[in-house]
Amino acid sequence: MLTILNPLMRIVEIPMLALQRLLGINRLAWAFLLPNLVLFGLFAFLPVILNVFYATTGSDNVLLEARPYIGARNFESLTDCGNYLDANTCREDKFWRAVFNTIWFVTLQVGIMVGFALLTAVILNRDIRARGFFRSVFFFPVLLSPVVVALIWKWILQREGVLNAFLDWTGAGGINWLVDAGWAFGWSVFISVWAHMGFYTLILLAGLQAIPRDVYEAAEMDGASAWRTFRRITLPLLSPTMLVVLVLALIKGVQTFDEIYAFTGGGPGTATTFIIQYIYERGFAGAPRLFGLAAAASLLVAGVLVLLTLAQLWANRRNVDG
Repeated sequence: MLTILNPLMRIVEIPMLALQRLLGINRLAWAFLLPNLVLFGLFAFLPVILNVFYATTGSDNVLLEARPYIGARNFESLTDCGNYLDANTCREDKFWRAVFNTIWFVTLQVGIMVGFALLTAVILNRDIRARGFFRSVFFFPVLLSPVVVALIWKWILQREGVLNAFLDWTGAGGINWLVDAGWAFGWSVFISVWAHMGFYTLILLAGLQAIPRDVYEAAEMDGASAWRTFRRITLPLLSPTMLVVLVLALIKGVQTFDEIYAFTGGGPGTATTFIIQYIYERGFAGAPRLFGLAAAASLLVAGVLVLLTLAQLWANRRNVDG
């Protein structure tokens, strides 16, 4: 085997030595990074730049040369409100309803999901029976397609679904889960938590397993209670992992679209219409297709996410320095 590989490696070595002499040893790493940087720029930075162009131009034409420059008019349309707490006073009232829905959804979903993920990770980190089985059970929903998740729960919760059949059998009577705005929103939060909690549980579990066992043994020798050990040792040492989980969960929560769109379609009314669905409907599903308005909304969302992420990083650094 080596007799075959050695000539091949010598062939590869010739251009690599020439490249090293040309660039120098310190710049050689850029030659390996260049293909990845080109792809990343093509599929990440270029769309952002195009989005800025679309946000500052008008009409429903896709080609940039056919779109007249209108400056910040799309942003002005989105932010034109008599009272920002009342969506009915805004020119783009559906945008602000989607914003309010997204804020409530992210607050509830991230809070509940991270709390249960932490509790689940702590339990699964202990030496319990069938621990591997329970870990796989909690992670299984993450493997499902968001549309599959939505269709499964829609089949369970529709008027003639499994849950109402059980309630009718018990004599409690069925409920129009997907017709009532409150129930539809609540179930949307529940389904999102159910579908994604396993991913964050896995991250937190990895963080817990990285904590040295000697620290816990020292706390046990000092007679510290389980709650005091968790509060004084586990949470501080787990805080970097918690920050990663919070940032990822926050971004994912704001970007929620596919499973909720397949589950409720944004209804009833606009009860489960979130910001990404608004962008999709304005840019692709509506008539006319307002690409500029959708692009402006997406840039506002991106700006808010960047600010929230920076605020979380600042708060974490302040806690560490303090």
